[in-house]
Amino acid sequence: MDCADEVALLRGALSKLDGLGSLSFNVVQARMTVEYDASRLDAAKIAHAVHSTGMRCEAWTAESGEDSAPERLGWSRESLLTLASGLSLGLGMAWEAVHTGDILTSLLVHDHSHHHAPGGALLFFLIAIVAGATPALPKAMGALRQLRPDMNLLMVLSLTGACVLGEWTEAGTLSFLFALAGRLEHWSIGRARDAIRQLMNMAPHEATVLHGGTEHGKQDHGEHEHRVLASDVKIGARVRVRPGERVPCDGEVVRGSSLVNQALITGESTPAPKLSGDAVYAGTINESGVLDIQTTRQHSDTTLARMVRMVEQSQARRAPAEQFVERFTRFYTPLVFLLAFSVMALPPLFGYGAWSKWFYEGMVILLIACPCALVISTPVSIVAALTALARRGVLVKGGAFLEEAARVRAFVFDKTGVLTRGTPEVRRVVPLGGRTMEEVLTRLVSLELSSEHPIARAVIDFARQQGVHALPSVGFSVIEGRGIQSAESFWAGSARLLDERGLRESLGPEIARLSTAGEAVFACGQNTEVWALVTVTDPIRAESHNVVESLRSMGVERILILTGDTRENSLAVAEAVGADELRTDQLPGDKAGRIRELRAEFTHVAMAGDGVNDAEALSSASLGISLGLSGADVAREISDVVLMSGDLRCLPFLLRHARKTMAVVKQNICFALGMKALFLIAAMAGVATLWMAVAADMGATFLVTLNGLRLLRAKRLT
Repeated sequence: MDCADEVALLRGALSKLDGLGSLSFNVVQARMTVEYDASRLDAAKIAHAVHSTGMRCEAWTAESGEDSAPERLGWSRESLLTLASGLSLGLGMAWEAVHTGDILTSLLVHDHSHHHAPGGALLFFLIAIVAGATPALPKAMGALRQLRPDMNLLMVLSLTGACVLGEWTEAGTLSFLFALAGRLEHWSIGRARDAIRQLMNMAPHEATVLHGGTEHGKQDHGEHEHRVLASDVKIGARVRVRPGERVPCDGEVVRGSSLVNQALITGESTPAPKLSGDAVYAGTINESGVLDIQTTRQHSDTTLARMVRMVEQSQARRAPAEQFVERFTRFYTPLVFLLAFSVMALPPLFGYGAWSKWFYEGMVILLIACPCALVISTPVSIVAALTALARRGVLVKGGAFLEEAARVRAFVFDKTGVLTRGTPEVRRVVPLGGRTMEEVLTRLVSLELSSEHPIARAVIDFARQQGVHALPSVGFSVIEGRGIQSAESFWAGSARLLDERGLRESLGPEIARLSTAGEAVFACGQNTEVWALVTVTDPIRAESHNVVESLRSMGVERILILTGDTRENSLAVAEAVGADELRTDQLPGDKAGRIRELRAEFTHVAMAGDGVNDAEALSSASLGISLGLSGADVAREISDVVLMSGDLRCLPFLLRHARKTMAVVKQNICFALGMKALFLIAAMAGVATLWMAVAADMGATFLVTLNGLRLLRAKRLT
């Protein structure tokens, strides 16, 4: 399945089946999805209906999907027939040239009288015609049965007409060029398919599984290895990865240390150090030491596999440009048929030329007007762009979001973990009420162990450095946008929580003394008693300022920071990065409300965040972007784009590549329509020929596809 004509043919054949629910097609992935009532319809009947169109199908599964797509251009039956057609055409033309010397005349000048080719040349031309038309004939018959004329049927009719008119040289040329066009189209679409399949093939097909011994600690003498298929490795199995090998499954390091090249997943060029407890991902390369990994996901559900599936399924969220082309062709095709039949009938009816001449020109118009180049160029460009972005650690969940990225006019950032490193550090703990540091930290770290907030990790790390261990904590709840507390009413929270509980007034001077630019102060305590004040700092990312400037230089009109932190802690960040607006003490609903206001003003608004509290804002933006594998799961699921590495420099790269993609889409649409307009004018002037029509359609389809495939190459960062 390589073009819209084949989709229409399949839809026509299957729509007659009793029990059919819905049909969807992905041309780039050569995939048809069928929903049906199993009590009235089965897979065998569906396959039979597909075969009646001259095509074949096979079941797709997640495990074999990467191998089930059609093969690239190679020595397939269709390729051999195309080669035979071309060789026979060449021999026939050579024979005719030797015997008559008027080969160019027969190709370029058409008086529609019978041309008597020499016997040997005629035999070669017939072979060229039959060999070239054989792949198209079953599809043409299917189109005829459905009364749905497509390029294959038009081709067969044109060949028949050329033979009746005695245009043997042109008929052979027409047949060969059409067969060649099919092979080139199949090859060019295959390039886009292969780009996606190659991502999945980066994960090894086999794994070294460990048996016996212990899961942690030193190697046991009873431990032994087995090589098994990666698809057979179960969750919880231990896998050994030696230097130079790729990691077969997602997992956690349980023994060993190494540097791992994660560029395939995150786009990071520098290998990441991995120690016991660190996560590793399928497809990444172990560069130095031996790692023993405990798997956390099956082979079919790894981060890499989910990335590939997301790119494959991106056509379900088609870009508006794709939807425009589809709507356009609904009107374009009937109008072209009306024009062609008018050209065939009206001039001879009014005495302008013979019926044979205008019938010929009408067939030329139908061949020229085939919308293949127009229809296929946009999905190929979108998929190529999505694949290029995925290779560089930017996962866009559909063509619609890629087009949205090209239109962004306002950009909203969360502060913590986005513009800052997201790894805050506790600077000071000031006990109050005569309590000791150990007493405060023991209760505080017990509470923070249940939280996923970055500050919780900072508190836990600080307590570990002080040699303090946690006590069991009873219950845990979030005080939205303000803090957390246990069932024992021990709490930790921001200045807003202190205000609400009437505790800040007495602590005002102490908080002012501790607060410095870039440092946050929060408190902890029990009931109405404050136990301590804690200062935390979160350094600004080195690239934040340059990223904001890059976005501004690309035409983004407004840059905002919306954060739940206080103004004192956030102002230094806003000034350092050059934001146009800063709003602090923002609850999740406040962020979402401000984004809705921005959408009313700018329409296209992007939001970058990484936490649970950003989920509502991400869903409110026209483009939600979550940062990194370390961010909250809900943020990654609800966002439209995931920056796998968490590198902010991916943001200008995303917008730049999205704009380039939309430019290529527009180039392809204009080129395809322009080519057809020129040849339609030539046809109506009577100077175009059938083989020129096929060459024009073939050339346009091939060129726009190659132009779209350029998007597979993308320069990574600013």
